[in-house]
Amino acid sequence: MSEEYLDDNKVILQGEVDTEPEFSHILNGEEFFQFNLKTKRLSEVEDIIPISISSKLKDAYNIKIGDKIAIKGQFRSYNKMEEGKSRLLLRVFCKNIMNFDLEQNSNQIELNGYICKKPIYRITPFSREICDVLLAVNRNFGKSDYIPCIAWGRNAQLVNSLPVGSKISLIGRIQSREYTKKIENTDESVKKVAYEVSASNVCVLENEKTQEI
Repeated sequence: MSEEYLDDNKVILQGEVDTEPEFSHILNGEEFFQFNLKTKRLSEVEDIIPISISSKLKDAYNIKIGDKIAIKGQFRSYNKMEEGKSRLLLRVFCKNIMNFDLEQNSNQIELNGYICKKPIYRITPFSREICDVLLAVNRNFGKSDYIPCIAWGRNAQLVNSLPVGSKISLIGRIQSREYTKKIENTDESVKKVAYEVSASNVCVLENEKTQEI
């Protein structure tokens, strides 16, 4: 695999395996499996993050529920057709298994990408500034991953001031968020989980120079 875009999308996660690995798909003759990894924030809130892993790595480390593992990889997006509609799926693609280290940050991500939709700025009921931004991050073979991100406070102001097409760098964490969605043409609703990157630092990349807030 080319190394060209590895620095644009870097994830390190540490946590506990929350589900048994299940078969997902075959790519270029290699089987891939999916499981959920449970990580804790400083507030003790738990994020449940889906992981995609090759059968070779899974079998080499005999991954099973309850294992504490550390992984290095990339946050990737996939389109899946459901009921005639395209749905964006997000998973961490595991490239390596590392030694578990209690002293390390359990959830960190670094992205370099382009703002591909107009950011959405708002103020929460608790008077916090927040801005939603969809980031297109280049991948090998002409592909891109589309990663939903949120910025807070001054970072939210910065992102909101940028036009579509701006290239930014951000550092943060991957988080899961449960929400309720109403089923069309019925009175029923279903619980779903959304995944996003919560940015702690945002920089504008411009002409090889970095503008940081």
